[in-house]
Amino acid sequence: MTLLCCAHSPLLVLHSHSPTAPTANRHFPPPRSTTARPSLPSPQRRRFFTPKPNPSPLPSFPAQPLRRFSASASMPSPPDNLLCSRAFWVSESIIAWNVDVGDGGSSYLFASKTANLSITEDVGVQGEDIKVKLEEDSSGLPINVIEKFPHIRDYSAFKVPPGLDVKLLLKCQLAVAAFDSDGKCSNATGLQLPGVLDELFSYSGPLGAIYSSEAISLFLWAPTAQEVRACIYKDPSGGSPLEIVELEETSGVWSTKGPKNWDGCYYTYEVSVYHPSTLQIVKCYANDPYARGLSADGCRTLFVDIASDTLKPEGWDKLADDKPDVLSFSDISIYELHVRDFSASDLTVNDKFRGGYLAFTLQKALSFLDTLVVSHSLLKLELLYWLFSMDLEFLDSAGVCHLKKLSDAGITHVHLLPTFQFGDVADEKEKWKSADTKILEKLPPDSAEQQALITAIQDNDGYNWGYNPVLWGVPKGSYATSPNGPSRIIEFRRMVQALNHIGLRIVLDVVYNHLHGSGPFDENSVLDKIVPGYYLRRNTDGYIEHSTCVNNTASEHFMVERLIVDDLLHWVVDYKVDGFRFDLMGHIMKRTMIKAKAALFSLTKERDGIDGSRIYLYGEGWDFGEVAKNGRGVNASQFNLYGTGIGSFNDRIRDAVLGGSPFGHPLQQGFVTGLLLQPNGHDHGPHAEEMLASSKDHIQVGMAANLRDFVLTNNEGKEVKGSEVLTYDGSTVAYASCPTETINYVSAHDNETLFDIFSLKTPMEISVDERCRINHLATSIIALSQGLPFFHSGDEMLRSKSLDRDSYNSGDWFNRLDFTYNLNNWGVGLPPKAKNEKNWPLIKPRLADPSFKPQRSHILAAVENFSNLLRIRYSSPLFRLKTANAIQERVRFHNTGSSSIPGVIVMSIEDGHEGLPGLSQQDPTYSYIVVIINACPTLVSFSSPTLRARTLQIHPVQLTSFDHVVKSSTYEPSTGCFTVPPRTTSVFVEPRKT
Repeated sequence: MTLLCCAHSPLLVLHSHSPTAPTANRHFPPPRSTTARPSLPSPQRRRFFTPKPNPSPLPSFPAQPLRRFSASASMPSPPDNLLCSRAFWVSESIIAWNVDVGDGGSSYLFASKTANLSITEDVGVQGEDIKVKLEEDSSGLPINVIEKFPHIRDYSAFKVPPGLDVKLLLKCQLAVAAFDSDGKCSNATGLQLPGVLDELFSYSGPLGAIYSSEAISLFLWAPTAQEVRACIYKDPSGGSPLEIVELEETSGVWSTKGPKNWDGCYYTYEVSVYHPSTLQIVKCYANDPYARGLSADGCRTLFVDIASDTLKPEGWDKLADDKPDVLSFSDISIYELHVRDFSASDLTVNDKFRGGYLAFTLQKALSFLDTLVVSHSLLKLELLYWLFSMDLEFLDSAGVCHLKKLSDAGITHVHLLPTFQFGDVADEKEKWKSADTKILEKLPPDSAEQQALITAIQDNDGYNWGYNPVLWGVPKGSYATSPNGPSRIIEFRRMVQALNHIGLRIVLDVVYNHLHGSGPFDENSVLDKIVPGYYLRRNTDGYIEHSTCVNNTASEHFMVERLIVDDLLHWVVDYKVDGFRFDLMGHIMKRTMIKAKAALFSLTKERDGIDGSRIYLYGEGWDFGEVAKNGRGVNASQFNLYGTGIGSFNDRIRDAVLGGSPFGHPLQQGFVTGLLLQPNGHDHGPHAEEMLASSKDHIQVGMAANLRDFVLTNNEGKEVKGSEVLTYDGSTVAYASCPTETINYVSAHDNETLFDIFSLKTPMEISVDERCRINHLATSIIALSQGLPFFHSGDEMLRSKSLDRDSYNSGDWFNRLDFTYNLNNWGVGLPPKAKNEKNWPLIKPRLADPSFKPQRSHILAAVENFSNLLRIRYSSPLFRLKTANAIQERVRFHNTGSSSIPGVIVMSIEDGHEGLPGLSQQDPTYSYIVVIINACPTLVSFSSPTLRARTLQIHPVQLTSFDHVVKSSTYEPSTGCFTVPPRTTSVFVEPRKT
């Protein structure tokens, strides 16, 4: 995410998000900016949900309206309410409270099983069943409590007397009150319970529906519940329960054993529990947090044996043996893709499968293409397009053919945007609304009518990125041919299997940092109904934190962490996925990430059917909100992940390449977009030259995998480490200990596409040919860097979203992908008003200008050039060095210091060869590689004594490419002089002597 704005969720919160974001607009990353970093805005609006009628004849919810307050709203002052929970029951014997009782004062704990507590001015708290005197502990909170709850480190400690039945009290409405020496209540508040719940009820046994040969057992962790019942249904919705089963509790876990004929039926839990948002004991109706199947829209949980052979595609159990091999994480390259984007607009896909899992399985065309006697891939693309135009039945999917092309070139992993059960898209397609594309296609390219038609139905169509989780452990129903029954399970597995068979591993985008719903009545709420106040992170007033968008989760709590780790294991073992990208990973604790990695790595092919050592983890390591600076414990932020082998998005290289940041002015230029070298009229201030030089330093550090200890010469001619190179706000650029801890990228689903960014930041008068070269130039930096390259789907096809900066809910129209390479989706109307209106004056003239629109020949060339970059990367292991030491030994940057040529990066990678003692040989083909990136609008020449007298030549891939410009690059051995055309990356290699 690059911006802090919940782009995925309809709950607009902040305005930014950084990578994949940083990427930008959905969440908020604290991105790196070339200007002073703006302060993060507070939430601006949130949705308050109204309860839907219960579909069954079970007892209805309480009629009293839900009282819920935003943490940003003004809070009533104590002691006039109990909606606030400013005290923390942190262990069985200690309550932490930021209150001074004073000399002669006293404090008490109050409990009411029927939630009858109230506050009066004269008496204080009344209505209790139990009143317990507390004693202040002058020694303060113990160190273990401070480590777990660092945000309350300065609170006073109050001792709970021994002998109390604490477990029983935790099922009650609770409050503490302080009284002065005259007996008058001076303060009263509710309690937050996660600390004591973790101490007394941490549990590692079975949860969910557990199948045995003779029964199905249910297990639910709900230690604060007073009663739990399972309502069993025959159908996915409607009707009365077949039976209602009372569950029995043992140490906070409720369970029951039922017959095997429950299989294929559905169930919901009825949980009677005190909910602090209502100050009442309420009956909550919820799905199983460990659900493995659902009915449409998560109405009910499906009883399903996920291990049943009937749910497995042919050959499923042997898939681990068929997976494409990745020898090292350094060999990974990632292609980010949205399930619906992939095929929703692909007319070569059967309309029953468009936008869903099965679109990835349509591979009949591939065997046919393999028989074509066509040596050049670009010619094959042309022939493929012609065949599609003939509408031949044996050619099923242009999208799959495109993925196969990328796989053949070198892409190893497809990163799928959220595929778990998320909100705001109905699972049943007949409920969707759609705009008439025939009308949309007739409108002018700069018209506001398209976005008006799209936004009118955007909350009722089939589109959303999916960053609004409801249940983590079940595939999204809207992507399946049927949302009821086991179809979504079978079809998801077929998708994984199909992608593996064309050489691609699967990364799932997981969103454990927040949940879409909360409270006892929200139809999207699950966890907060079952153990209210536990799963969601709260501020010191007791209100839910919303810095990630809405309803932040609290992985610092034991059972939250356990649920996350269990869920990851489930997706790997039961769906055989190959990695995870963590949304707003910085809001998850580092400990959780390390536990997750250890649990996954312990999986074996023999025991679990999967090789856990091949599972790669990465995410958004932004450090902001309540977790910033380890405010809730050591979090999984970029700098904290040093040494873990877990990757995080490198927003430094993104911002340096493009210019500014997702928070800055859209015209702010960067290294490849013309800063200083080809101004666009935007006032960059008096320090443009310094900004360009610093941008080059940032990029060079990124190209060396953003290693903290990599030594290079900076723009001032000083030898510095990567950790000593600073951003414009004084932050350190480098943070990684090894190359696999860095995800280099310049574009992701957040923010504008790469082509759109260049259409904004470059001067309006340059040609579309030049913009296409800049697109390729930016991509080349990522493709040829050490560390892991990450690419947003469509950037290789000049993808446009008509300059939409946040298309999370902009429908298929603005998010369209065309794998027949006919259109790039430029100029389909002004982007949606809500996120883009302030930039419409910049956007409108560009969309209206026909010279901005690429032709089909540009798109085909872009696809070919991108594929060539991948082929170059995988032509030599020197582009994919495995250790920090190997990078430091072999990678050098030339053209450095104060006298360097602006806008030019020269990188060499040296392999071991005869006459060079101490450096091992890794590449059997090349002994030396030189990469020259010329971001200038003019040809440049660069000479280096270090690079003289070598047998360098243009890389064979570039020499045989359709890009005639790069072929004019030259090298003169006698002088060590290179000449490189404008806006070109040239790769020179020295073949190993035979």
